[in-house]
Amino acid sequence: MIYILTGAIQTGKTTALLEWCKNRDDVDGVLCPDNAEGKRYFLEVKSKNEFELETELDTEAIIEIGNFKFLKSAFEKENAYLLAVASENESQYLIIDELGKLELKKEGLHLSVERLIPNYETNENKHLILVVRDYLLDAVLAHYSISEYKILEREGLKYLM
Repeated sequence: MIYILTGAIQTGKTTALLEWCKNRDDVDGVLCPDNAEGKRYFLEVKSKNEFELETELDTEAIIEIGNFKFLKSAFEKENAYLLAVASENESQYLIIDELGKLELKKEGLHLSVERLIPNYETNENKHLILVVRDYLLDAVLAHYSISEYKILEREGLKYLM
């Protein structure tokens, strides 16, 4: 089953997921919270490993979108991580935070998302939670041909068992 957690920018989607999964052992995936300086980083849910994502440096390959600069290597690492975790098939829930403009341009986490969606769309025992901003929801659904899904809002997380 695919769940899509959606809402406007800066409305607590990632924070709600952090709270929801903090005492669970059946969840893995990648969250993208902000650090104390307001820069985004990747957090691997189960291991709690953190990896720099947003940068102001031009010391390595970056992907720019708007005013943001993201490390290409961070996306490569997290795409590999998501595919590896999904193939191990240990977690009931896999989170991908978030699908946005980069993924619609076939960048960012696109590689893993494109491969994983078909594996979860009709699976009743394993669940993929995708975070998508409300104004990009229709574009993401069309881009990835997602037809079987349930929409979640932050409050709905507590009903996932």
